[in-house]
Amino acid sequence: MITQTYTIMLPFLLGYIVWLLKRQKKERDANSRGTMLLLRVQMMEYHDKYMDIGYIPSYAYQNFCDMYMAYHELGGNGMITKMYDEIQELHIRKKMNNNEKQKLD
Repeated sequence: MITQTYTIMLPFLLGYIVWLLKRQKKERDANSRGTMLLLRVQMMEYHDKYMDIGYIPSYAYQNFCDMYMAYHELGGNGMITKMYDEIQELHIRKKMNNNEKQKLD
């Protein structure tokens, strides 16, 4: 009797577990894609801003590099890699005066 109960219930239980795992994967994939898109937008803004002024503050450079690494680990590639290479060539400034800070705002 107990064996028959297990035989009947086991396929249902396994099916439910598989359904839950597929649902979780779909949500994870959507979260990863959304995160990747947000990183791409932010990196594009950084790139445009700092390429226009011709240098990048050290804190912004570190943020850009961290975002690029996260973006790359999520599977992003292509045009952002070219932007990363261009940012690498910019002069890095450690400190900015008040005039320069106002230009960035």
